[in-house]
Amino acid sequence: MTTRTVAVVTAGLGQPSSTRLLADRLAAAAARELGPSTSIRVIELRDHAHDIVNAMLTGFPSPALREVIGAVTGADALVAVTPIFNATFSGLFKSFFDVLEPGSLDAKPTVIAATGGSARHSLALEHAMRPMFAYLRAAVTPTAVFAASEDWAGGADAGSDLDARIGRVARELAAALDGRTATAAPDPYDDPVPFEQMLAAGRPA
Repeated sequence: MTTRTVAVVTAGLGQPSSTRLLADRLAAAAARELGPSTSIRVIELRDHAHDIVNAMLTGFPSPALREVIGAVTGADALVAVTPIFNATFSGLFKSFFDVLEPGSLDAKPTVIAATGGSARHSLALEHAMRPMFAYLRAAVTPTAVFAASEDWAGGADAGSDLDARIGRVARELAAALDGRTATAAPDPYDDPVPFEQMLAAGRPA
């Protein structure tokens, strides 16, 4: 069985960070959908910040950064997660993708995700991140995932809506890798209880 690799790039600045937490949950969902032969590589950009800046200034990545770039460009799929600062992706996140060689993400199945203080920042996924990855010619999944502070209000495992979005994007990623159509989660409103039946249930016996 061929091992498929997923590179997870996370640009959180703190340790721990909600950005890394979202990245880990996306990685776990992708691994479940893709099966046991999946290899996940998580890359914390904060660990390579100085090398990224040096590569932008000199045009030459260090050996450590070159290995990270190779892991991203050589992976079968990419999950890219950034915090939202001033209505867009972080400078560290953008700088990393700026040092990639042109064409290195061509047609790569890619999930985009972000974290922010409130849900109103979620549009950054569509007005900033998706256009950037379109320019890089990555094959971005239809669903993007945003996690606001309220999604973590009940702890790391909270947020059924967030879970649903993560599950949906994981299915889309698996479908992109397998060349099949993603199957949607069952809609609880597809088979409603008839109104007459609800009225009958409310009548006294």
